[in-house]
Amino acid sequence: MTQPAQPKASHFINGAYVEDTAGTPIPVIYAASGEQIATVHAATPAIVEQALSSAKEGQKVWAKMTGTERGRVLRRAADIMRDRNHDLSVLETYDTGKPLQETLVADATSGADALEYFGGLAASLTGEHIPLGEDWVYTKREPLGLCVGIGAWNYPTQIACWKGAPALACGNSMVFKPSETTPLCALKVAEILHEAGLPAGVYNVVQGMGDVGGALVTDPRVDKVSLTGSVPTGKKVYAAAAEGMKHVTMELGGKSPLIIFDDADIDNAVGGAINGNFYSSGQVCSNGTRVFVQKRIKDKFLARLAERIGNAILGDPMDEATSFGPMVTENQMNIVLGYIEKGKTEGARLICGGNRADMDGYFITPTVFADVTDDMTIAREEIFGPVMSVLDFDTEEEVVARANDTEFGLSAGVFTKDFTRAHRVIGNLEAGSCFINSYNDAPVEAPFGGVKASGVGRENSKEAIKHFSQVKSVYVRMGDVEAAF
Repeated sequence: MTQPAQPKASHFINGAYVEDTAGTPIPVIYAASGEQIATVHAATPAIVEQALSSAKEGQKVWAKMTGTERGRVLRRAADIMRDRNHDLSVLETYDTGKPLQETLVADATSGADALEYFGGLAASLTGEHIPLGEDWVYTKREPLGLCVGIGAWNYPTQIACWKGAPALACGNSMVFKPSETTPLCALKVAEILHEAGLPAGVYNVVQGMGDVGGALVTDPRVDKVSLTGSVPTGKKVYAAAAEGMKHVTMELGGKSPLIIFDDADIDNAVGGAINGNFYSSGQVCSNGTRVFVQKRIKDKFLARLAERIGNAILGDPMDEATSFGPMVTENQMNIVLGYIEKGKTEGARLICGGNRADMDGYFITPTVFADVTDDMTIAREEIFGPVMSVLDFDTEEEVVARANDTEFGLSAGVFTKDFTRAHRVIGNLEAGSCFINSYNDAPVEAPFGGVKASGVGRENSKEAIKHFSQVKSVYVRMGDVEAAF
């Protein structure tokens, strides 16, 4: 029997764990076994009200502190998170099913990086002086107020920090709703922040499904909504936020191109394609799932790819030797298996994988299709699973046009030894987060986000500060005021 991962309570509000068992029970299922390992309760209207009112009050206290003081709290939280990385990684694996080999280096560590980075920026958020002869203008960068964060299930610890860290650095408070699929990790983020000295009410976590998210997004006290999720969900949340003229950041889905030219280093290109399709078992929004390979090297690329995929180790995610985990839920597994069947039916050539693994849990074998054409379903729709589509191309002009022929625009990558071409191609691709001779790197120092249907705004880097703050300008007249009468 899997070890239980029951949290102290379902919600974290006003600096403490809070329970209300009147809320709908939400079972927490461990993806590697199908066992229920915990239960949380969805937020009742009373819980939502408690979270929003405490966030409103906590924000007033937090905003009055200096940037240096706020930064100190965030940096202290980063240190605590790093000290507890192992336990947080185990919890992340329980929450998502991702292998411990991965969570130990990619989840709590990434969250700690965000807390440290924005903690370091907090004291530097100043305005400017604009001289106008005798008169002058000064600007102030002020918090937006109360922010709502809505998380996705693939990176619950990281997303809680990616949204929380810049919001808090700017002097805002936050109510964060994790995905109902992965409700455990954000509670620990809140606990650590308050242990580090965050005033009560500044970072709150409430559980629930779409109705709870809707209640948060439409509340008139909320000034900003930041969502990570699918395009359909993003459109609904964006529209609801627009009703209240709220600030928004939307980090949505993708069907990103990864272009491999015939002069590329094959092993590096294969490594990039593996990272861009099979990390987190393919459950990454920025994945380069349309892999365009120049015809001259296609066979060599596919042979090396299949060879390396054969080294993947499927098994117990808690075993650090395991390098490939399950889908997060049975439903997600079935969705992905449905796409695999469409790939077969529509005539794509299966190179490897293509089935549910013969083991406990929601495992799908790493799957590669070749001879994929642009009109196939697996080349058009976001699958969010371990399914790579390999497409052929002849010329640079052709592949750029085909790569851009999508509603999405989150990421794009190019592998080539010709750096002039690399920069030229990236310059012509319609995507927000791009890579040259690499794929899916996401350091907190770099902006992350998409164009077209893939989103609005940016997370991480100094760009995130702009999305969690607003500028006040003050005109100062030094002389007399002239008026018409």
